[in-house]
Amino acid sequence: MIKRTPLSCVIAFLFSLSGFAAEKPNILFIFADDQCYETIAALGYTDIDTPNLDRLANQGTAFTQTYNMGGWHGAICVASRTMINTGRFLWRARDLEPKLSQEISNERMWSQLMHNAGYETFFTGKWHVKADTGAIFDHVSHVRPGMPGPIYYPEAYGRPVEGQPDPWDATDPKFEGFWAGGRHWSEVVADNAENFMEITSRSEKPFFMYLAFNAPHDPRQAPQEYLDRYPLDRIDVPKSFIPEYPYAEAGNVAEVRDEVLAPYPRTEYAVKVHRREYYAIITHMDEQIGRILDALEKSGKADNTYIFFTADHGLAVGHHGFIGKQNMYEHSLRTPLLVIGPTIAKGERLDARVYLQDIMPTSLELAGIPIPEYVEFKSLLPVMNGDRELQYDYIYGAYEPESQRAFISQDFKLIHYPTIDKYRLYDLDTDPLELNDLAGKIKYEGTLAKMKSEFSWFMGRMADPLK
Repeated sequence: MIKRTPLSCVIAFLFSLSGFAAEKPNILFIFADDQCYETIAALGYTDIDTPNLDRLANQGTAFTQTYNMGGWHGAICVASRTMINTGRFLWRARDLEPKLSQEISNERMWSQLMHNAGYETFFTGKWHVKADTGAIFDHVSHVRPGMPGPIYYPEAYGRPVEGQPDPWDATDPKFEGFWAGGRHWSEVVADNAENFMEITSRSEKPFFMYLAFNAPHDPRQAPQEYLDRYPLDRIDVPKSFIPEYPYAEAGNVAEVRDEVLAPYPRTEYAVKVHRREYYAIITHMDEQIGRILDALEKSGKADNTYIFFTADHGLAVGHHGFIGKQNMYEHSLRTPLLVIGPTIAKGERLDARVYLQDIMPTSLELAGIPIPEYVEFKSLLPVMNGDRELQYDYIYGAYEPESQRAFISQDFKLIHYPTIDKYRLYDLDTDPLELNDLAGKIKYEGTLAKMKSEFSWFMGRMADPLK
C-alpha cells in the first residue's frame, strides 16, 4: 500500500523551494449562476457542449456531489453568496446579513482575508450580497444586479405554449437583460478578466480574482449561433419530468417567479424549449471561460494558479415539475465543482458530499492563511489528499424558515414540508434521480423513523428556526 503524502505537506514543500517561498499561489474563482451539476459534458450527465469546462475537469479534480444549503427566501443566490463570502452556514449567514457592515469593519469577508495576506483582489459580475464590493475588493468592474431586466417583461413568462407563437426571443436585444449596455454580460466578464490578467501579469503580488457570471440564470439569452447548436430533437426531457409537483403549494413555490416562467401544467415541449435556452447560454458562457483561461496562460501565471469553478446553486428546468431552484431535490441543491492547480490530481472524480462554500476555506489554506474559527465550512484539501473520506456526516438543506427541509444521512435523503408535515424519502444510491418515494413503504418505516430522529437532533446544530 502506497501512503499518499498529505496535500498540505506538498504545498508547504513547494513553498519552501528556492524562489517559491515568496510566491504565494494565485486564486481564480469562477462563479456561475443557476448551473446544475449535470451540465458539464466531461462529467457525462447531459448532451451539452462545454469544451472549456471539460478542459478544466480533465486538468483537475471534479467533486460530483456538491451542495448548496438552500436559502431563506426565493432568491437562493443571496444566501449562497452570503455563505461563501462569510464562511457561515445558512441560518447564521441569514442572521449576519443585516450586520455585514460590521463584518467588513472587522475585515472578516473572504476577499479581505485574501487582501490582508498580500493578495491583489479583483471582482467583476454578479454580486447579490448586501455589502459594498468597493469596500472589500481592491479592484471592481461592472457589478451586476441579481436579475437582468427581463424580469419586467411579460413576454418572458408562461411560455412557450405548443402550437402558439412564442412571444419571447432569447436573441433579441430589444428585451435587454443580458444585452443591456450593448454587449452580452458574459462577454463583459471575460473582457474584464482579460484586462485584469494583463495588469497583474506585470505585478509581483499574487491575485485573487472573483469572476461571477449572471449566466445561465434566466432570461437565458444567448446569440443565435448557440441556440442553433441545440435543435429540439437534441434535447432530452428529464426522466423525473412530471406535469405538476404535488406539494409545490406546501413548499411555497407554486407562484414563485422562477416557476411561472413556464406554463402549468408543464409540457414536454415547454421543458425542451427552456432546456435549449439553458444549454445555449451555458455553452456561450463556456466560450468566455475559455477566453479567461487563455488570458491566464498568456499572463505567465497559470502554473502557479489554483482555479475553482462552481455555481451558486442548481436548477430544475423540468425535473419533478419544477423550473426553478426553490426546492430540495438534487438538481436544485447540487452544483458542479472543479478544482485545478499545481498540486491537484488531474482527471479525478470525487464523490464525497461537500458544500460549494468549502471553496472559501480551501482557498485560504492554499494561500497559507489560517482559517478563522468563525468559518464553519471546511477545506477540501483533506478529502482531496485522502486523509478524510467524508467531508460531512450529514448534508442539510432548507428553503424559507417554514417551507421546506432536506437531510441526507449516508445515502438516504429526507425531504420535509413542515406546514403539512409531509415527508418524502429517497435512496440516493439506488435512485439518484429521486424517482421513487419510499416514505409510505412498510419496508422503510424503520429508516424513516431513524432519519426523522437524526434530523431533529441535527436541526439544533444548524440553528434551524424550526427547532
